[in-house]
Amino acid sequence: MAVSLLEHEVSDLCLGKPALRSLALTTTVAEALFALKNCDDNFLSVWNCDHTEKINKDYKGNCEEEGCGVGECKCVGKVSMVDVICYLCKDENLLFPSDALKAPVSVLLPEIPGMVVHVEPTSSLLEAIDLILQGAKNLVVPIKTRYSSRRKQHQKLSITSPTIHNGREFCWLTQEDIIRFFLSSIGLFAPLPALSVDTLGIISTDFLTIDYHSPAISKLEAISRSLADETSVAVTDSDGILIGELSPFTLACCDYSVAAAIATLSSGDLMAYIDCGGPPEDLVKVVMARLKERGLEGMLQEFTNSSCYSTTSSCQSQSSSSSDEEYATSTPVSTLHRSGGKYSRSMSYSARMVRRSEAIVCHPKSSLVAVMIQAIAHRVNYVWVIEDDCSLVGIVRFYDMLRVFRESLEDMA
Repeated sequence: MAVSLLEHEVSDLCLGKPALRSLALTTTVAEALFALKNCDDNFLSVWNCDHTEKINKDYKGNCEEEGCGVGECKCVGKVSMVDVICYLCKDENLLFPSDALKAPVSVLLPEIPGMVVHVEPTSSLLEAIDLILQGAKNLVVPIKTRYSSRRKQHQKLSITSPTIHNGREFCWLTQEDIIRFFLSSIGLFAPLPALSVDTLGIISTDFLTIDYHSPAISKLEAISRSLADETSVAVTDSDGILIGELSPFTLACCDYSVAAAIATLSSGDLMAYIDCGGPPEDLVKVVMARLKERGLEGMLQEFTNSSCYSTTSSCQSQSSSSSDEEYATSTPVSTLHRSGGKYSRSMSYSARMVRRSEAIVCHPKSSLVAVMIQAIAHRVNYVWVIEDDCSLVGIVRFYDMLRVFRESLEDMA
């Protein structure tokens, strides 16, 4: 049984995946921001390319085809709106945001080696899993294709374009892709899928948290780390009860001016501000008043000149994207909601909106397959684990699931 799974190559999991949209390493933060606002992707890949004229003299074919150019081109990371937001929240950038936007996009890349790794399409599935367990967050896999002069001309006219090198485009292979693949063959792993996450020992207690009343800016590094780790920051009360989360997935729907809200609001108020229903008008006024009190005139101007103060239009755009259509009819799954009281949150949105507004939770006795389905349905790489009283126990991540599946494959081989 394991043989059929082990025979699969990385390319088998990349069928139908779209080509990466790319930015050059020399692109400015402002240009990256413009590109993020004007594309449907939450992330853009960043490439360091040497496009000097280097010709393979032994190649006799058409230079439009693979094999002619031998220049080096490597993906060195990826950026999202959250990277821009966290960057603008730094003290020096809050004072002079317009100057900060002129910096090269390289300032947004985390200084964590090995997060992005190039993988050949013929690499085995086990090799891909091992790279992820060693710390790689994204695997870059080439897609063999040919491109025309017309396509090359179009590529020069846009800030972002499909990444083409030596006639090949590239795509991401993520933890979610592999978990989806295992879910499609979940019967082969019986009885593993029916075991609880507690029994399997995959509930991690190493998670990021912030008190509901604490200033959001005090956990700026935690927000950045959660983006890199593809998790989130849990918002709890003094008794350790999970109230909600500060999620990079929610922040990715926001305008960059939400940096002003992070700099001035508590974590609880920030949750209300970035909710997909749009920030309450009173919170917008609070943000503007506090920016003025702190003398952050530059950020106040950016905040005031922003095309919108709310996240509504951005979230609506995200929810209507084609990549999410398959989840529109998904079976409803657990979300954390405490009705009444000061922590009450709106439940008036669709299932997709609720995912962005509420923390996705499970119980320690939830089965592995149930948690897998929860995470995949909501496009997150983790699920919070809580007890019956909503006290936070830990977090279950795709990373820990992959470790269990890797061990199972070894036992089956």
